[in-house]
Amino acid sequence: MAEGRDAERIASLSGELGYPADVSAVRERLNRLERSERDCVFVADSADRGAIGWIHVAEQDLVESDTRCEILGLVVDRVARRRGAGRSLIAAAEQGARGRGLRAITVRSNVTRQGAHPFYEHVGFVRTKTQHVFRKPLAGEQGV
Repeated sequence: MAEGRDAERIASLSGELGYPADVSAVRERLNRLERSERDCVFVADSADRGAIGWIHVAEQDLVESDTRCEILGLVVDRVARRRGAGRSLIAAAEQGARGRGLRAITVRSNVTRQGAHPFYEHVGFVRTKTQHVFRKPLAGEQGV
């Protein structure tokens, strides 16, 4: 499980995902997510580098289908990829989902993340659809 002490590395890794993040904001988000009964953030640690990857999963209730686990974010440090950290993070997410009685885990991956798609397929995910994502900032909000 991620802890406040992981905030600096998680923020740095978020930048590798293309989402630069302020350490204090990440620490605040981790504190909030830690209190959530539906969210979980796991980290993969390296003895010499600390957190080398993280995964954020959440239990999702849907009207049209059974409750499922969804991966909301996953990243492994560029220099640590292809060494099992990603598989370990997926395994932790799957174990947590099974422990909650969930029968499926999903992930959405941007079409531009060509390197991620074979990874997901290699660990057992099946591509089920392609979609567009739309975002609308609410009044007074910027760049949400």
